[in-house]
Amino acid sequence: MHRLFVALRPPLAMRTYLLSRMGGVPGARWQDDAQLHLTLRFIGEVDRPQAEDIAAALGTITQPRPTITLRGSGAFDRKGKVHTLWAGVARDDGLSALYERINRALIRASVGPDERAFTPHITLARLNSAAGPVESFLARTTDLSSPPATLDAFLLYESTLGHGGPIYEAVARYPLT
Repeated sequence: MHRLFVALRPPLAMRTYLLSRMGGVPGARWQDDAQLHLTLRFIGEVDRPQAEDIAAALGTITQPRPTITLRGSGAFDRKGKVHTLWAGVARDDGLSALYERINRALIRASVGPDERAFTPHITLARLNSAAGPVESFLARTTDLSSPPATLDAFLLYESTLGHGGPIYEAVARYPLT
């Protein structure tokens, strides 16, 4: 089985900036450079034939290059307990259009529709119940911002879960026009 997702890889300057702003939350598992990405669509576990169908369907997408701009920070929680810290990405028509095209391609490849709202972000840290508090980090990063960056490709990643966290490997690159 292959655990797949589709994402954009921020440019080096943006990743370096994000890495410099991380820290200050005891027990947080901070992302490293290789893990920084903007997920466009989580697919999940699929077998090899479906993975090949997904890769082929994504290859049919034609789309202008989207622009991403960092804007603020935030947290995702479950039942009031924060589990993820993230850097926000400003909404962009090109980014939203790419997200929609990817969803349509995945539906053609027999992947069900995305049930979650698209919230463009880059995960910075994952937290367990022992981590925290996060308030000082969020206050210190409300000003996260960057110049716009135009991206020339999106990627299909395979995620392998391990004791030290997931390892992401780009298995296909799809150029944008």
